[in-house]
Amino acid sequence: MAGHSQFKNIMHRKGAQDKKRAKIFSRLIRELTVAAKLGPDATANPRLRSAIATARAANMPKDNIERVLKKVAGGDDGTSYDEIRYEGYGPGGVAMIVDTLTDNRNRTASEVRATFSKFGGNLGETNSVSFMFDRVGQVIYSGVVASGDDMFEAALDAGAENVESTDDAHQVTCQPGDFGSVCEFLEEKFGSPETAGLAWKPQSTVAVNEHQASTLLKLLDALDENDDVQAVSANFEIADDVLAKLTA
Repeated sequence: MAGHSQFKNIMHRKGAQDKKRAKIFSRLIRELTVAAKLGPDATANPRLRSAIATARAANMPKDNIERVLKKVAGGDDGTSYDEIRYEGYGPGGVAMIVDTLTDNRNRTASEVRATFSKFGGNLGETNSVSFMFDRVGQVIYSGVVASGDDMFEAALDAGAENVESTDDAHQVTCQPGDFGSVCEFLEEKFGSPETAGLAWKPQSTVAVNEHQASTLLKLLDALDENDDVQAVSANFEIADDVLAKLTA
């Protein structure tokens, strides 16, 4: 789609999230806790392996990760979280998936629904939009760390399925079960990525105008503020000139 850059949109979101480092760590700790309860051995527990790789990519200190794992192993964490996925549409007909971990289903449902309504969106039924996305492991590097050819070769060696490169960024995708090993391989070669984790990757994107984009970004920010929200995926693209105007 000429004049649009999904990578610029992704990196803009990352920049906003970086300002909320403590909240990101809180989400990572919640995911580590849930994953570790499925089994303490990362080699036999793909979800835990992925959670550790994501935490490392976010520069969470090793001591913090180990503290969480020891707490779960020792039976000291009695908190129980439910995984709930919300699906719906935002401004401009943008399909959205909201992944949550919550200790209070009613509270989370009410807050997510209210947030969508406030910014012109609406929630749908389960699987109402997820068919438009693929579940993947995703590792994103800045475009300056390597050429497109070098990133492609490294990703191939790592066992990844696909690489999309622009001047701004490299997006490496793989099967969810391969995420941990792919992330570790690329980290050894290129250092810590800009962001990494399991993600819902849209099969196609919807272009939004300036008004829609402004409201959509406010919706995304409001969802980011919710402690129960782990991740938000959406299939939007914003034209470069519109994104520049909104972020000026």
